[in-house]
Amino acid sequence: MVERRKPIPVQEAINYVWKHRLQGSTEYVSINDCDNRRLGQDIVATHPLPPFAKSPYDGFALRSEDTLEAGSDNPVELEVVEHIGAGQVPTIKLGRGQATRIMTGAKIPEGADCVAMFEICKAYEKNSQPYMSIKRTMKEGQNIIQEGSEMSSGKKLIEKGTLINPGVKAILATFGYSEVPVAKKPVVGIIATGTELLDVDEELQPGKIRNSNGYMIESQIIRAGAEYKYFGKLADEFDPSYKLIKQALAEVDILITTGGVSVGDFDLMPAIYEKLGATVLFNKIQMRPGSVTTVASVGNQLLFGLSGNPSACYVGFELYARPILQHYLQSRNPFLKRIKATLADEFPKPNPFMRFVRSYITYDDEGRVNVHLAGMDKSNVVTSLAYSISLMVLPGGTRGFKPGDQVDVLLLNDDGGQPEF
Repeated sequence: MVERRKPIPVQEAINYVWKHRLQGSTEYVSINDCDNRRLGQDIVATHPLPPFAKSPYDGFALRSEDTLEAGSDNPVELEVVEHIGAGQVPTIKLGRGQATRIMTGAKIPEGADCVAMFEICKAYEKNSQPYMSIKRTMKEGQNIIQEGSEMSSGKKLIEKGTLINPGVKAILATFGYSEVPVAKKPVVGIIATGTELLDVDEELQPGKIRNSNGYMIESQIIRAGAEYKYFGKLADEFDPSYKLIKQALAEVDILITTGGVSVGDFDLMPAIYEKLGATVLFNKIQMRPGSVTTVASVGNQLLFGLSGNPSACYVGFELYARPILQHYLQSRNPFLKRIKATLADEFPKPNPFMRFVRSYITYDDEGRVNVHLAGMDKSNVVTSLAYSISLMVLPGGTRGFKPGDQVDVLLLNDDGGQPEF
């Protein structure tokens, strides 16, 4: 007998899944391999920055007290006792009437408390010895970048969960993080079910379609920052399907199957969940597309049973699986960012359940955000996904929308949203 399943609200489904979230572990990788990974722990300054007082200009390091009598009609003459460049260490402590010729980034010599730029100084030789003169008074600390002026030692620089971009990588290098603590990527298993499925390199046959969901989910997992393991496609046969799914669970952190979650004669996932001893969190949601999206748990593992229809499969992953992966990766903002936008196209279709419409956004001359339909809005449609950079959220119980209406939009490439619907 076909089980009658009662659909639950989207928010309730999200809450069920969220209760089963797990925090991932941390591993260390070379700084050369850390791009686009998330930090597994806070990064702190291992030393002051800069680590020594240095010059911001090419010029002369000197003692400000030696310039107290300097003026336009009274140049002060100083003996140049040393010449240092960036990376060199001064060896002479300056005394009265002495200066050091210094290059940008070089360490300030002991005894000096200011730097005069070349432009306001005159350099010359006298009795085969280098000298310089200056006609203005200098102040203590003038033109010196003090030790620790940018960052003090031990201060937190970047929080864990931050995505490593070029700027973050520069900080890691600055403070000597040759091995970088990053969130270990969860391994997500993928199994596509359905006797009708062909591999991508197979010729089309009557009644068959190529398996697009498996490759689509692979890409979504990569975009979410995790790793995937593809176990292949399964015909609608219980025993081999159960055996492969049980094997996959032993090798992955999370398992995603596509297809077989409805209540048709050949939909096997409900029976497989039962034999696995899995707890089904829900098996029907008040949403379109993807109402048959199912999530179950076995121990501390989640099994996402996504629809076999491409668009429904896609939406189910973004709403339920992606936030779990982001949390596993220690992201502080695991949910998709939500914005307001003006609907540019007519959408006359009634929405008995909350609807997530594949869409893309543009900006008008005033910077206002407009949202457009990416293509046909049917759960079995795959072509609209290529142009989708957002999901338009239309509340349930509405009877269509027209151009100019304000709607909510989830951005598929942005974090920082809230898990409320």
